[in-house]
Amino acid sequence: MKKISQFLIICLLVLLFPVAEVSAQSTAQSISGVVRDGKTGRKLSQASITTLESHEATVTNADGFFTLKTQRPVEAIYVSCLGYSTIKVPLDGKSSENLKIRLLPGTITLSEVIVSAMNPLEIVLAAMDKISTNYSRNNELMRCFYRETTQKGRRYIYVAEAVTHLYKSGYNRLTGIDRVAIEKGRKLVSTRETDTLGAKIQGGPTLPITLDLLKNRELLLDREELGLYNLRMEVPVTIDNRPQLVISFEPAFVTDHVLQRGRMYIDRQNLAFTRIEMSLDMSDEVRASQAILLHKPVGVRFKPRELQTTVSYRYDNGFSRLHYLHSDVRFYCEWRRKLFASPYHVEAEMVVTDLLSENAEPIRGKASFSSHDSYYDKVEFFADPDFWGDYNIIEPSESLENAIHKLRKK
Repeated sequence: MKKISQFLIICLLVLLFPVAEVSAQSTAQSISGVVRDGKTGRKLSQASITTLESHEATVTNADGFFTLKTQRPVEAIYVSCLGYSTIKVPLDGKSSENLKIRLLPGTITLSEVIVSAMNPLEIVLAAMDKISTNYSRNNELMRCFYRETTQKGRRYIYVAEAVTHLYKSGYNRLTGIDRVAIEKGRKLVSTRETDTLGAKIQGGPTLPITLDLLKNRELLLDREELGLYNLRMEVPVTIDNRPQLVISFEPAFVTDHVLQRGRMYIDRQNLAFTRIEMSLDMSDEVRASQAILLHKPVGVRFKPRELQTTVSYRYDNGFSRLHYLHSDVRFYCEWRRKLFASPYHVEAEMVVTDLLSENAEPIRGKASFSSHDSYYDKVEFFADPDFWGDYNIIEPSESLENAIHKLRKK
């Protein structure tokens, strides 16, 4: 089996329970609020929040809530979400906290006749040819926020978070020198005696390197690999007020490695990939397990349910850059000689919160986090609610915040 089909590799492990504390202080200006659908009032997750004056950014959590911290004067923010019109929210003379933001669906004037006449494979190949010009050629250093969690049923048993530095070489180069360094991190683990089984992600903080599909093209955007899929034009949408061609893909053949199903969103104006959504084909449970699972304790049965991944890029001053990724895997585990299997959900997400340098030096030596390491083994435990200070993060959802509070009390 091809190793490149392993998008989110997990290890099952027996949980351990030490505890420690750290502290921090916050002095940054804070902009916060909730983003909703302007018609239904539904809270919107994964909506992007960016400043006008800099590259600072974050995304909304599962409850539609966000907080953006900045040391710079901010006159307004942009708020965007897949399928909605981007809006500018002025902040001059107004409170920058508890903003109530509503987005309206974006409109596309592209006719169905034009869409159906397009050849999806030709569009994807043309977009691939333009990667080196649509994406930054500079060596850039980005600040990111990373989170990974494990749920057993509906209950969180593991939470880990980090602020990282991400070095991205120009898109006219390969990923060989791209690196991640941990700037600050923490974790919590359940101490319940019944929570004997946990999960950790191998190379978790390096996912923005391994899942950058525009550099690691062998994962999907390879001419030979694309030949294994059926491509189809779908209804166009808008992202950041820019029309997007939408192309779905699904396996056309049975192959020697596990394929994906999903959608690509391609900017109609410059043919830049804006977003790619993928779901691992689960029709063969054995091969799907081999693509996901690296290690498990003796006596545990592993049954995969789904593995979904989203990678998005943001257009900024003439170039597109990696912006957000989200990946989650759902599976069942059972110990032999036990009647019932327990459902698990392992989730990882990363957002680029700031562009620190457009002429950066590579991350080298011990500062570099290895793709063979697990974040679980590299970070300390925590108990301080002000741990992040001035750093931008993806705010925890209400359920995650409650879980963190309960895990601290154990």
